[in-house]
Amino acid sequence: MENENVRAVTDSRVLAAVSHPLRRRMMDALKVYGPSTASQLAERTGQAVGNISHHLKVLAASELVTEAPELARDRRERWWRLVSPGLRWATRDFKDDPAALAVANAAASLNLDRHMSIARAWHAASDAEHDAWGGSAFSMDRWLRLTPDELAQLERELNELLARWGSRDLPEDGRTREPVFLFAYGVPAQP
Repeated sequence: MENENVRAVTDSRVLAAVSHPLRRRMMDALKVYGPSTASQLAERTGQAVGNISHHLKVLAASELVTEAPELARDRRERWWRLVSPGLRWATRDFKDDPAALAVANAAASLNLDRHMSIARAWHAASDAEHDAWGGSAFSMDRWLRLTPDELAQLERELNELLARWGSRDLPEDGRTREPVFLFAYGVPAQP
């Protein structure tokens, strides 16, 4: 069963739009903090509002973000939200067009670079930041022996688990919950 909150991307222009590092950060900020104005996104990314506005137009043209006019307090204020909280693509969907396949391969590589940069930033964080998390940040890997169908089943189960944690109602217990990035890859490989 496909998750209706995950958009299947089959247009290489959409992949090109989302693969830009700043646009990816903007989408991540919208995913974590919810609908935002260009000013809020500029503050969260350390960029100029004009630059953010330009990239919002690119994301909107690819139907990755949309305006949220119901949140505006006046006619000058513009709020933006993600169209879909998740994106999914497979390079095999672009194999019939060499140019589109090159974009899909570049998007996959840039996506992996983004994941790794987040993990590297954590490792470069101060001792005080590490101590604040009390050793709860983790990394894990495991070699499994699977068929393609079993790997697909494992992906579904992991997605269900992450969806459950990601969509849960946050308890009102006075505790601060910071954004945590979690990623996993399951790829055929040899040791």
